[in-house]
Amino acid sequence: MARDGVVVLTTIDDIEPARWDALLSPRSTPFLRHAWLSALEKSGCAAPRAGWTPRHLAIFRRGELVAAAPAYLREDSDGDFARDWDLASSAARARLRYYPKLALTVPFTPCAGERVLVAPGENRAALVARVFDAVRKLCNEKLWPAWQVLFPDESSAREAEAAGLALRVSFQFHWRNEGYRSMDDFLARFNAKRRHMLKREIAAAAEQGIAIRTVRGDELNASWAKAAHALHRSTVDKLMWGRRWLNEKFYQLIFASMPEALEVVAAERDGKLVAGAFNVASRTHLYGRYWGCFEEHPFLHFNVCYYHSIAQCIERGVQVFEGGAGGEHKLARGFLPALTYSAHGFLDARLDEAVRDHLLAETPARTESVARYVRESPIFKKAS
Repeated sequence: MARDGVVVLTTIDDIEPARWDALLSPRSTPFLRHAWLSALEKSGCAAPRAGWTPRHLAIFRRGELVAAAPAYLREDSDGDFARDWDLASSAARARLRYYPKLALTVPFTPCAGERVLVAPGENRAALVARVFDAVRKLCNEKLWPAWQVLFPDESSAREAEAAGLALRVSFQFHWRNEGYRSMDDFLARFNAKRRHMLKREIAAAAEQGIAIRTVRGDELNASWAKAAHALHRSTVDKLMWGRRWLNEKFYQLIFASMPEALEVVAAERDGKLVAGAFNVASRTHLYGRYWGCFEEHPFLHFNVCYYHSIAQCIERGVQVFEGGAGGEHKLARGFLPALTYSAHGFLDARLDEAVRDHLLAETPARTESVARYVRESPIFKKAS
């Protein structure tokens, strides 16, 4: 029997990969591909026992998929990078329920992008509004007190705001390609003192006998999936707050299903892997995801995670390099602040009003922080 109307899916694999991926647009990130979402579920990383219960929204018309949004029911905020613990704790103090919440997002992935996919040629505004209406009705029916859209790009954020959600702003640090012809061209934007510091850091790897290269394409086999996971584990296991969100099975699945969108930056000495970074790439963007090292060396993190990939972006004409969440140290290395968004809705009108009042005060402070970071960026200092 052909599906028709809004359907709530308990697994992404209820939709064939080709049908889901047919909804992707030129601005869709690789994280919205069926293969990525399926690997998260099949590996158990985004599964109910891990705190992620899939409740994807899909709209069918006479059996044809015309719109969809990845969504998960959450009992907490661990791993979704919502940074909404302040809202949740305030609700708890007021004895108002905040969890479970329905999050339209990609698990463990603080990278901005579309959050509602619409088939080409369809009325996007109408279908997006229908998805948000379905979200609201589902939460009312199930008595889930909150729903949110995490890391929508600006267009998607405005769509959520138009649907009645409260918009919250934050920021990350991104590198943008200003038409640089070479790494020296990029470094020329810094003043002499800063440029000398960066060149000294860049030279450190070779002085340590370490060669850095990007592994991509046909070379990305199962052994590199194992290495990427080992590097990831090497970082999280050293941290008191480290979380093993992604397991080796996840890496094996995505390296097998979408290697053309993946990269490993490998730092090697005498043929031995000593450090590396796992990245995801599109034609226009590079997304730095996870770093790890088996040996500690000065400036190795900067070389593997930033300098090498900046040079690769310049060489390949990539427009934006998102180096991950957080990290004011990126500002000194040519990254600029970029606004990120989340959107929030609540069943309880009192909580909705309180959050909106809070955001009225918070938003100007955050946008001023972004403006201050831009003013203080070393790449806007006159070279000397």
